[in-house]
Amino acid sequence: MTAPTITPVLPLTESDTEAEIRSAVRRICESFDIDYARRCHDEGRPPTELWRALGDAGFLGLNLPEQWGGGLGMAGLTIVAEEAASTGNYLVMLVVSSAINGSVLSTHGTDEQKERWLPGIADGTGPLAFAITEPDAGSNSHQLRTSLRREGDGYVLSGQKVFISGVESAAAILVVARFRDESGELGVPCLCIVDVDAPGVTRTPIRMPYIGPDKQWQVFFDDVIIARDQLIGGERGGMRAVFDGLNPERIIVAALENGVARQALDKASAYANERTVWKTPIGAHQAVAHRLAKAKVDLELARLMTGKAAALFDAGATDVGAAANIAKYAAAEAAIHSVEAAIQTHGGNGFAVEQGVSDMWWIARLMRTAPVSADMVLNYVAEHLLGLPKSY
Repeated sequence: MTAPTITPVLPLTESDTEAEIRSAVRRICESFDIDYARRCHDEGRPPTELWRALGDAGFLGLNLPEQWGGGLGMAGLTIVAEEAASTGNYLVMLVVSSAINGSVLSTHGTDEQKERWLPGIADGTGPLAFAITEPDAGSNSHQLRTSLRREGDGYVLSGQKVFISGVESAAAILVVARFRDESGELGVPCLCIVDVDAPGVTRTPIRMPYIGPDKQWQVFFDDVIIARDQLIGGERGGMRAVFDGLNPERIIVAALENGVARQALDKASAYANERTVWKTPIGAHQAVAHRLAKAKVDLELARLMTGKAAALFDAGATDVGAAANIAKYAAAEAAIHSVEAAIQTHGGNGFAVEQGVSDMWWIARLMRTAPVSADMVLNYVAEHLLGLPKSY
């Protein structure tokens, strides 16, 4: 691991400022009724009102440099993501727009690109989607087929992306493509920002079980004209920029999952205290209590690892991949265990939509698979931390 620019510090208690942010985020989220996210999903619209409320309060860009409305680093953004998710608001665009695109543009954008895009990311008026996954290139990003080739004074973008979050609420999409040289060969990855309404950009929704109000899309780029100032990091600077966005992605996904786990355990604990069978609250029985207690242990360990990953990132450590991947893995498992425990604790009520317990299953289970699967995280740990032969 490359030495960080400053010594990483992992505080075990929150500062007064962090506690105030957590409380304020919760107040904003709870000012919307408990069915808000489900209603947005059912009506086919993004959670714009909540997103703008958090943006107006200055919480969507806490990870950005101070001049762009941030200054509290990835650690600050983890508070926002976790607290929002703990109220049932799984804001996937915090991962996509704030964490990935905010980090990439802060590090690799030109002054003009930062001025153009970072204020809208910070205040919620101009969120950006992120497009890397393709039908035939998921974990293996080196097999991307979407291409960018020179034409005149600019470029032409062609290809297809799949499982792209939140395009319906985005002002533009940060697209990962591969540069196609004069011979037609596909080379290194490159990044470009594409307006969602640009000629040649079309999209179709992917039907999903309930996860949250943000939709998933297939996006098609049919000879889309790209100006030079839409490139991020130049023709050959894309791979480094991509990885500078993927570690923040894993950290904020972990924070979201920690929030899901908290919500599940809060609901389950309240129910276990209230539900009485044979004159005894069911939480008094070890079969119920131990299941919830084990999930709580998993959650606290995941939160600790998420904090470590954020601290390493904020300290400027070049390689935070191990901590970010482990945090994402641990948080996804903790969320699944917590939701499973909550459903089992509620019995048949765990499947009643009005209880709001089964809704949590989809977001919890999704994150075991995306944005990097649990299996690929274990491959990473085996190879890079244990020195085992590469298995893929």
